[in-house]
Amino acid sequence: MASYSRERAAMARTIDRTSFLDAEYAAFAERLESNLRALRMVLDRPGFGDGDPSLGAELEFSIVDDRARPLMRNTDILKRCADPRLGLELDRFNLEFNLTPVSARGHPFSHMEAEVAAALDMTNRLAAAHGGRVVPIGILPTLTEDDLQASALTDAPRYQALSAGVRRLRHAPSVVRICGEDVLQVTSADIALEGANTSFQVHYRVPPRDFARAYNAAQLALPVAMAVSSNSPTFLGRRLWDETRIALFKQALDYRDLEATRWRPPTRVGFGHGWLRRDAWEAFAESVALFPAIFPIVDDEDAEGVAATGGVPRLRELRLHQGTIWRWNRAIYDPGFDGHLRIEMRALPSGPTPVDMVAGAALLTGLTRALTDRMDDLLPRFPFAYAEYNFYRAAQYGLGASLLWPGGGRCGESPMERPAVAVVRDALPMAEAGLEALGVDSAEATRLLGIVRGRVDSGVTAARWQRRCFERLSIAHRRDEALAELVELYLVHSRSGRPVHEWPDA
Repeated sequence: MASYSRERAAMARTIDRTSFLDAEYAAFAERLESNLRALRMVLDRPGFGDGDPSLGAELEFSIVDDRARPLMRNTDILKRCADPRLGLELDRFNLEFNLTPVSARGHPFSHMEAEVAAALDMTNRLAAAHGGRVVPIGILPTLTEDDLQASALTDAPRYQALSAGVRRLRHAPSVVRICGEDVLQVTSADIALEGANTSFQVHYRVPPRDFARAYNAAQLALPVAMAVSSNSPTFLGRRLWDETRIALFKQALDYRDLEATRWRPPTRVGFGHGWLRRDAWEAFAESVALFPAIFPIVDDEDAEGVAATGGVPRLRELRLHQGTIWRWNRAIYDPGFDGHLRIEMRALPSGPTPVDMVAGAALLTGLTRALTDRMDDLLPRFPFAYAEYNFYRAAQYGLGASLLWPGGGRCGESPMERPAVAVVRDALPMAEAGLEALGVDSAEATRLLGIVRGRVDSGVTAARWQRRCFERLSIAHRRDEALAELVELYLVHSRSGRPVHEWPDA
């Protein structure tokens, strides 16, 4: 199978400038409406997008030097690589590896685990030629404000254009304020702060007829998986949320002037605005209606004509626009593989080990599949605001969160607040049943969900391990020294391949 990312990379190469005319924005808006009409025709076509479920992923990671400080050499490293799966990311100390999609049947997570391990090994060898090492971690603890200025942006047209586009929509520099054990407040006129975040994004292909129920199920499942997978407890030397990426991403790309209106404009980075009621078209139509374009680049395709004659349109304008709305679960239309739909699950962090990442992916995917069949009954009893509440509480407190969940852990009953630990325990057998329904080998499912169970039983997530080590190291070291030593210890244990709940403290 080819990578899901090939067409996206081709689209990125069409972005070759940073400024656009008003007429181009107007033409792009017209094409978006045409794309929506074409998408409606395609989704109404019997048999479109049918096929077995498949899984893919994107792994982002940071590059550090011999002092565990960010190394701004991603383009130099990429020049040494002939593998098209490796690509640039937003900041110059980031890279991204796109995994090969695999069938959900059999041993998909073992294939993903092996590919992630090989990718990290390959990139480490490439980085070593420049004095670097790669770190799969949600947020690199040794980052400073100086590392996240405009000069940190990768010198690629797509990222420069994205930065210019967000600046065009902003009325003032963004203020990022995050409160945890410490308080962080930093002002930025650029988007380089967002490059501090690295993730393990899971792609889950589903049939169009099931998309709304599967997407809603993913929204309900995501906070459960994130609570037990958190790996971003510090940023700029402050102890913040267990998954600080969630707050940082939202605020770093926020251009809203919340004081200018009495109503609250929608955020471009968010959990969403409500349950899907019919199909995937709603998600794309919402993106077109609520958010101005950033890249108004018009394709030469007659999308409606292609759809009307039974073809699979590229819908490049719609897909380009959708790529600039960062839902934590994002609807994806892909013309590849005869055309299909995916849910891009974007909230899980990078790291700490390949097996930890695929264990989190197995929990999220399995629980999503299990809940899909129950969503028609559950939706009237579980307000969307409860799912959104769960998402931000899981990001803030990890396994220490309290989550709203159907009473007694059984879908269909009135929601009640329960400890995240109890919710995850109840979710594990559901996830196992979901993986079985997908055709995942039972031994594989048992192995990976056992790793999740190990985190719950021990109370150790990657975020909690980082917090404990940082606390101990801070007794004898300055804060910057303790953070650097934390990264070194993290790298040692990450390379051992042992899941994080088995790591010793500093």
